[in-house]
Amino acid sequence: MADLSLHLVTDTALCGARGVEAVVAAAVRGGASIVQLREKTLETRPFVERARALKALLTPLGVPLLINDRVDVALACGADGVHVGQNDMPPEDVRRLMPGALIGLSIESAGQVMAAERAPVDYYGISPVFGTSTKTDAAPPLGLAGLRRIRAMTGRPLVAIGGIGFDNATAVMDAGADGLAVVSLLCTAADPAEAAARLRGLIRRTA
Repeated sequence: MADLSLHLVTDTALCGARGVEAVVAAAVRGGASIVQLREKTLETRPFVERARALKALLTPLGVPLLINDRVDVALACGADGVHVGQNDMPPEDVRRLMPGALIGLSIESAGQVMAAERAPVDYYGISPVFGTSTKTDAAPPLGLAGLRRIRAMTGRPLVAIGGIGFDNATAVMDAGADGLAVVSLLCTAADPAEAAARLRGLIRRTA
């Protein structure tokens, strides 16, 4: 299993003039262990081109590249895996198309866990733990109590996302998360490498 401790989920707008590749490179230097490329508005061809560029950057470093939602893009660029939501391609179909891939599935409520336990996925993305502005269609926040409830329902790895920062990362890990996924905390950081290293330090202290 890949190191799920610190996911960088990209956001082109938040990366700004620096660009996605520069932010990814810096965050990985600081300790980001997985990169999830999320592009909700990019056309397919530039999406594939960006994915291939990130794959070329990350493979020599041993850092997996996941593609959010788009299995076609993942196949085209040779990504290491895919993260899908409840309304995306079913995990069974993703597994059939990418048998050796790392597959994550978003879980937005405790009620979704039962069906998910039968799905051929490797980890759950628990979303959102806290309120977030980076995903406009996010479900109501689960809070730490909701995360603990899901932790009690499954033995699968849980990666928490949504409103996670330096002030609450330790509490999220203590509530049962196996890893953290962040967007704005790294994409908007003045120094993404330093921010990733700081967050990775908080994760290690709870391990």
